Amino acid sequence: MCEVTLSIPEEALTALRLAPAAMADELRLAAAVKLYELGRLSSGVAAELAGVPRAVFLGRLADYGVVALRLSEDDLRQDLQNA
Repeated sequence: MCEVTLSIPEEALTALRLAPAAMADELRLAAAVKLYELGRLSSGVAAELAGVPRAVFLGRLADYGVVALRLSEDDLRQDLQNA
């Protein structure tokens, strides 16, 4: 596993009322959600980045306004044909 160090302004910690460890967790989750939303990470890899089980990650997507199930029109048509 790789480790990345970030410098976070004290004002951000104060504004969010988070301890440094909680801020790290929040940033990991937010980054994972955004990368998933952009289609750059699968839900499994994004969950690993966030440090939570995949089911928890998928459940938290709604907190960020991100849809958990991403299907194209073609995917939906194919699903309907197979139903």
